[in-house]
Amino acid sequence: MESYLNDNFGDVKAKNSSDEALQRWRSLCWLVKNPKRRFRFTANLSKRFEAEAIRRSNQEKFRVAVLVSQAALQFISGLTLSSEYTVPEEVKTAGFEICAEELASIAEGRDVKKLKIHDGVEGIANKLASSYDVGIPTSEHLLNQRKEIYGINKFNETPVRGFWVFVWEALQDMTLMILAVCAFVSLLVGITLEGWPKGAHDGLGIVASILLVVLVTAISDYKQSLQFKDLDREKKKITVQVTRDGLRQKISIYDLLPGDIVHLAIGDQVPADGLFVSGFSVLINESSLTGESEPVNVNSDNPFLLSGTKVQDGSCKMLVTTVGMRTQWGKLMETLIEGGDDETPLQVKLNGVATIIGKIGLFFSVVTFSVMMQGLISRKLHEGSYWIWSGDDMMQILESFAIAVTIVVVAVPEGLPLAVTLSLAFAMKKMMKDKALVRHLAACETMGSATSICSDKTGTLTTNHMTVVKACICGKINDVGSSKETSSIGSEIPSSALSILLQSIFTNTGGEIVKNKDEKVEILGTPTDTALLEFGLLLGGNFQSERQALNIVKVEPFNSVKKRMGVVLELPNGGFRVHSKGASEIVLAGCDKVIDSNGEIVALNETSINHLKDTIDQFASEALRTLCLAYMEIENEYSAESPIPTKGYTCIGIVGIKDPVRPGVRESVAICRAAGITVRMVTGDNINTAKAIARECGILTSKGIAIEGPEFREKSEEELLKIIPNLQVMARSLPLDKHTLVKQLRTTFEEVVAVTGDGTNDAPALHEADIGLAMGIAGTEVAKESADVIILDDNFSTIVTVAKWGRSVYINIQKFVQFQLTVNVVALIVNFSSACLTGNTPLTAVQLLWVNMIMDTLGALALATEPPNDDLMKRSPVGRKGNFISNVMWRNILGQSLYQFVIIWFLQTRGKAAFRLEGPHSDLVLNTIIFNSFVFCQVFNEISCREMEKINVFKGIIENYVFVGVLACTVLFQIIVIEFLGAFANTTPLSSEQWFVSVFLGFLGMPVAAILKMIPVD
Repeated sequence: MESYLNDNFGDVKAKNSSDEALQRWRSLCWLVKNPKRRFRFTANLSKRFEAEAIRRSNQEKFRVAVLVSQAALQFISGLTLSSEYTVPEEVKTAGFEICAEELASIAEGRDVKKLKIHDGVEGIANKLASSYDVGIPTSEHLLNQRKEIYGINKFNETPVRGFWVFVWEALQDMTLMILAVCAFVSLLVGITLEGWPKGAHDGLGIVASILLVVLVTAISDYKQSLQFKDLDREKKKITVQVTRDGLRQKISIYDLLPGDIVHLAIGDQVPADGLFVSGFSVLINESSLTGESEPVNVNSDNPFLLSGTKVQDGSCKMLVTTVGMRTQWGKLMETLIEGGDDETPLQVKLNGVATIIGKIGLFFSVVTFSVMMQGLISRKLHEGSYWIWSGDDMMQILESFAIAVTIVVVAVPEGLPLAVTLSLAFAMKKMMKDKALVRHLAACETMGSATSICSDKTGTLTTNHMTVVKACICGKINDVGSSKETSSIGSEIPSSALSILLQSIFTNTGGEIVKNKDEKVEILGTPTDTALLEFGLLLGGNFQSERQALNIVKVEPFNSVKKRMGVVLELPNGGFRVHSKGASEIVLAGCDKVIDSNGEIVALNETSINHLKDTIDQFASEALRTLCLAYMEIENEYSAESPIPTKGYTCIGIVGIKDPVRPGVRESVAICRAAGITVRMVTGDNINTAKAIARECGILTSKGIAIEGPEFREKSEEELLKIIPNLQVMARSLPLDKHTLVKQLRTTFEEVVAVTGDGTNDAPALHEADIGLAMGIAGTEVAKESADVIILDDNFSTIVTVAKWGRSVYINIQKFVQFQLTVNVVALIVNFSSACLTGNTPLTAVQLLWVNMIMDTLGALALATEPPNDDLMKRSPVGRKGNFISNVMWRNILGQSLYQFVIIWFLQTRGKAAFRLEGPHSDLVLNTIIFNSFVFCQVFNEISCREMEKINVFKGIIENYVFVGVLACTVLFQIIVIEFLGAFANTTPLSSEQWFVSVFLGFLGMPVAAILKMIPVD
């Protein structure tokens, strides 16, 4: 079966599956009882094609808009343009001078002419009653006015479906519809022959069973939908930095309004349509909106920013002009949401299993009906009454047909693929509490197979709370501690050197020191920037005065490729000064001078270079992140278009930043190792810092290899084959190195790889990996968009929790499949063999519907929602090549099926003698005992399925309230069916002896299961 599934349903991957593969498996699943329910959690391919068409349309539209705006820019340069625009009265009354439609046409159409007519970006800001420095006022009345005129930044979403919609969908089951027709005919014939109410019992029993199945199914599906809705809400919690009332604050992107001043940085998603106000080196990736991969330069000449695009480089301030459904992104999102998520590989495989078993069930159903009809016709021929058909004969045909249809109901395990969704939904909700937000369903199950984790260092293995603890300024190494100690360091540094140092710290930074809405001073920026800014404040510096003293001409933000940041300042007396900071050895390599202990600038010689290199190594060996600060003077004119120089700098100093290892990381790494998962650290830091942290975390062992990115890149394929299995640390790596490592592990070594990332440049590796893990706190929106799971607390221990939940999901679904296939096999063989050998079946349509509910909805609830335990992390991972339906499962399924079949067959052939049954009701009593024994076999088999290999199946059973609740409800309802619903379910009350034997025969399945687990399998 596994090879058939791999050949026909194996094209669908955990991520990035082709549309052809998604379409192919759907066409193979032709035997489906209820398509609406079966394919509910699969991608809507037609909506996806529609979204792609919108993207292509956008691409063409924006390409034309760019050409038109460029031509218009040349044409209108120097012209005085008159406006024919009239402000609507309601807009004027609200205190604004431009309407939402006019704003939308400017940004979306990149309309330079209209922008100039409205006096440029500043004119638009004034017309929106906003300003660059203050933003918009925040009084509730004014915000509500703004919302009324311009709308809110929310997209149209599919409305939440009510409970009755799920009831209606559950009723779409073809087999249930056929049974409903049978029930109706049965009612008519029964009442005609036997009168009311006796003649209605069979028909009403089927109707009641159908309604019960529908109700339980609908409740389960409705609860699942609510869980997914909650998770969708969590996925959309994105905040941005804005200026309102002159104060910087974080708000939800859904609270943005036209007139807001938004602060964007590298890796951010543009949250609404808007216009560039100020910034440096801004590159925007518009591929999500247009499909165009080439980034666009955004500046004062091309100020248009579109919602949904990504900041690839640089930082800027943006004036929001258009929000919500008035943006192209809003219209595209509406279609994309309807497109849904890709189905997971397990969902597809189990659809394949359901199809195979369904075909077998359909065959058995037809044969069973044929055999029963042949028995009836033979009897009629024998009696010579084949031309005379009575109402009883009609009822017999109807019952035979109902049983045949019910065999299909039981045989087609529609619940298999849905059990995957149920288990994933349950796991995703629980993982949210454990600080992991799953963006893609497939990641949950794939994480259970992970064999390798490539983790960042900063913020994942460490706390990301950085402080400067050592500094080498003017050749002297100092410990940095309290403000008093740092002030004394400042007094020891020559004033000229201190002035340059503070200027470097406060101008060459992506961070800011601002007043928040509580009027408190707040340091914003990356942890590295905030650590340096805090150091600058402790030295007695003033951020605002340093920023206002000089004009910033150009900024090259830090990124993981250059590993440095630069800024060019225009000096008041003419000339320019460049500040550079970044990876110590890289910045130091560009220095040819240094500031000495007297504050004088001297040439670097061998002694001073060695001193600085030894300082870097000393700081790094103490697990400190090292940064070198440097500057240079430029006498000539400097153009903002020119690149910032990389050579000729004067070294100001080196700082050592402490980022402590997170508590519990060492233990988590040890758990991974015990679970057969290799943990590798991939970082941009100095190799000595990386090795020190890796040893502290327990990642780097005595036999492990630590390598630098440049060395890794130079290795041949043959050398990589030897290195990668023992590679544990990669330092000074580029995003491309991480991508190469992941690709090698996945393709050459066939490992299932999880990768963490937080930066924009990590997106390719996150996309390439089997499971991309983005950091929720430090991660950029671009990284989160490319990830499958977001680690909300940026903690490595949470990644281990995700792996544990992934294994739990995989094994829970295996348990459920084992349980359901056992019921399928036994129900099919019992009814088929009985029909062939005796001419009738021991299990009626109503009874089979009840069994179907036990194994389908209730079985999934009980087994697919089992919480994880620590033992899961003591077994080897499944890996890429593991069979889903394993030999262990086949052993348990076939062994348990054989036991149950023997029991049922014994009762059928020897039951009357064993229970001393006589009289006209003996057949009814025997069939009730068979039905009761069969149900209790499933109840105890459900308990046995909690562990596929371990004999102790009771461990932790009391803590699993869902499992206990399902078992209790099943037993309780079974008692009601036997003792009180006999007329409807074709049963009769049993004596205490008969009850005891029925339950005992079911219980015997547990020791049988225990014995089976002792049989070794490969």
